[in-house]
Amino acid sequence: MGPYAIPATLLGVAIVLAGALLGSGFEAGRSADRFVTVKGVSEREVQADLALWPLQIVTADNDLSAAQTRMARMVDLTRSFLTNEGVPAEEVTIQSFRVMDAQASPYQSGSNVNRFIITQTLLVRSEDPVLLWATSQRVGNLVDAGVVFTSGQEYGPGGPTYLYTRLNDLKPEMLAEATNRAREAAEEFAAASGSRVGKIRRANQGVFQILPRDPAPGQQEESQLFKTVRVVTTVEYLLEG
Repeated sequence: MGPYAIPATLLGVAIVLAGALLGSGFEAGRSADRFVTVKGVSEREVQADLALWPLQIVTADNDLSAAQTRMARMVDLTRSFLTNEGVPAEEVTIQSFRVMDAQASPYQSGSNVNRFIITQTLLVRSEDPVLLWATSQRVGNLVDAGVVFTSGQEYGPGGPTYLYTRLNDLKPEMLAEATNRAREAAEEFAAASGSRVGKIRRANQGVFQILPRDPAPGQQEESQLFKTVRVVTTVEYLLEG
């Protein structure tokens, strides 16, 4: 045996081992790259648990005292109406009061029929949205009594605003359901491709959305008593086999 026989043999073994390790690493890399991205959806129908109803009362007169007297009468009528409907007096508060002198406005020109315009807003805040919804259906009785007002936000929809404030109570259960549905979708894909679902590679729980239960053009979520809570999770699962 020549003097270089043993080193050559060792070199050959090293090359074989290196090739085996490289191949093993390549297979591991390919395995790590095999994954499926799926989505899971969870939805719940909920009822609003808080209602806000701003009632903006307006009156105008050339005599400030007369306008104030008329405003006081309309406020009393409005409070009485709400009380008769079962709304507790402590849930009705004064949100704003504004008096405008049309003659003092730089944007007014010419004569004004009514110089003084008084606006007062009563805010009803109720944890009984169903009661407030029923009351809002009979608000025409106030108009019949001579109350001039706008209902709702100045540039928004009329009527009460309905809110759902218990989202945190739903989050754990809905996230678990959405994740389970994502895994079910991954298992269906894996079965079709002859693979098995492995560990989670990456996950995004998504954003909780409160949507109108009855989506329709012009219908906003906050104007509906019933809503749909929705979350979509995105999960990447490793595939094995």
